[in-house]
Amino acid sequence: MKRLFYFILLLVGVSTIHSCKDLLDEDGNPLLDINTNSGLNGPRALYREITNADTLATYSYNGLQVSKVITPGVNTKYKSVTDVAWSGDKISRIDFKGHLDLDNDNALDQDSVIYTQLYTYNNLGRLESISENRSIYKRGTPVPPAVLGPYALFRKSKTLYNLKYSTTTAKLESLTMQTGEDVSGTPFNYTNYSQTTYQYAGDNVSNVVRQYGPMNGSVFGAPVTKYGYAYSNYDDKINPFTLIPFAYKISRILETEINDVDSWILSPNSPKRYSITDLTQPIPAPVVFSTDYNYDPQTYMQKGYGVNYIYKPL
Repeated sequence: MKRLFYFILLLVGVSTIHSCKDLLDEDGNPLLDINTNSGLNGPRALYREITNADTLATYSYNGLQVSKVITPGVNTKYKSVTDVAWSGDKISRIDFKGHLDLDNDNALDQDSVIYTQLYTYNNLGRLESISENRSIYKRGTPVPPAVLGPYALFRKSKTLYNLKYSTTTAKLESLTMQTGEDVSGTPFNYTNYSQTTYQYAGDNVSNVVRQYGPMNGSVFGAPVTKYGYAYSNYDDKINPFTLIPFAYKISRILETEINDVDSWILSPNSPKRYSITDLTQPIPAPVVFSTDYNYDPQTYMQKGYGVNYIYKPL
């Protein structure tokens, strides 16, 4: 993972929004105006995440259930789309088509990514495992007059995630990933793994450690990459992501290797301070970020780390 990412992220994280227009949702309903103090009474849903540069996410709903999430693409014409399918009151499948920052340079890749995730729950109704099939498509070599060729399949992979919960608190305790390339005509094997552990201060996530390494058969080798994420100075107000299903939040965290930094979205409150540390260094040096939050009269967080959160009535 490129350490340059952290310093770019620092510049992005301290950016702020000076103004934002009143908005309507896709049905024409008025949204909470982040420039006023009027608030939004009654049931609400998270509608948008925006910065002064772009809209990071727009959530669509089928009744009370998230059905689609639109995120940035490589240009303004083509956006990334996440479709969310439900079985009763639980997410059963997520399909993504679009662009991600897989090389960790804080910019969306030109490569196109398509993945499907299937969700399995245990007898207590907790999310137990996620199986994923992912394909990456690259553009062809430019030809005169420097026009890129069509997308072609570059790599396919299969990944299995297993979630474990504390027997005393029922909170997410660990998440294990096994992944490998899916090559046509070749027996499939998992060749790499990651293990993530979660610690809490009360109900809020306080520390996350994720390590990556190779595996041979069912044996995990020594980790070659290890990062720690620490969250502190939590407020006592309402985190916008309490309005989003747990399964979707896990999917968002697993999109790329750098998305573990978003693990605070699993918390009911919001951290005013967090840090990222490369734990493979002889003397680990955390990179620290901090913010102050704005809230509406119903104590929902509206703004922090350069991101505004827009709500809609349900």
